[in-house]
Amino acid sequence: MRISRYEQAGETKLGFYFDSFVVEIEVAAAAFNLANDEHLDLTQVTCILELLPPDGRLATDAERVASWLDSTEIPDELKTCCETVQLLIPIARPNKLFLLAGNYSAHVQEGGEQAIERAETFPYVFMKPPTTTLTNPGQPIQIPKVNPNEIDWELELAIVIGRRIRNVTPKAASRYILGYTTAQDISDRTIQNSESQWARAKSFDTFTPLGPYIETKIDPDCLTIQLFKNGQLCQNSSTAQMIFKCSDLVSFISTNMTLLPGDIILTGTPSGIGPIESNDTLEVRIQGLAPLVNSVK
Repeated sequence: MRISRYEQAGETKLGFYFDSFVVEIEVAAAAFNLANDEHLDLTQVTCILELLPPDGRLATDAERVASWLDSTEIPDELKTCCETVQLLIPIARPNKLFLLAGNYSAHVQEGGEQAIERAETFPYVFMKPPTTTLTNPGQPIQIPKVNPNEIDWELELAIVIGRRIRNVTPKAASRYILGYTTAQDISDRTIQNSESQWARAKSFDTFTPLGPYIETKIDPDCLTIQLFKNGQLCQNSSTAQMIFKCSDLVSFISTNMTLLPGDIILTGTPSGIGPIESNDTLEVRIQGLAPLVNSVK
């Protein structure tokens, strides 16, 4: 099930996402009810978490409507073209935004460090302010004036938490994950290389593009991940190369603090990072997810 947030004519809406169009939740439910003589009520839903597992109060109903849409010829009058709306970050106001450093050995090596083995390390976690760094799909990444020639792209798979967690084991962690989406961790290398902590280097406004929807049904541990700059392939790897898998990361972070529904964890970037410039177009492709495309300004 793929659900997105989007803005149309100044109004924020929720919709089932397809490659070139969305179907508004209320419109889809009304069509489902008419076709199946049902009475599902998906009106006045304001939070995407209500529609998604594991604990969304309307998740079962939303899944029924999504399955029906997948199995039927969707009438054109139900469709809203993606080009006519502004797709938004799937989670409106995440409480916490975590990121991982050095979760792919090849990326560690390209940074001038020695390759590391899982047994010799642990997840290096840092945070960004979600209120200002998160950027909608299709909207520009702003290059800061302080170091305009030292800004790099980094593609990442993002985990979205669906249930309150504290001290969960890796084996049980998947039960607390709502789904996955696509992201970038844009980085100022000049600041990053001059300071011992990375928050300032990675927390400029717009430095975390994310979206365009949450996918609830993929295996995160063996996905092809790619980044294209102006159509040229620059990063090409697989989540199978992660040192710590998604379930390990959720478990590790939950030993330090409570994770809440809607919290987001970026899982690290593979090798192939490089600089961005004004007027570039960056496209992130992760197997099983729609592309995340952002321009650079």
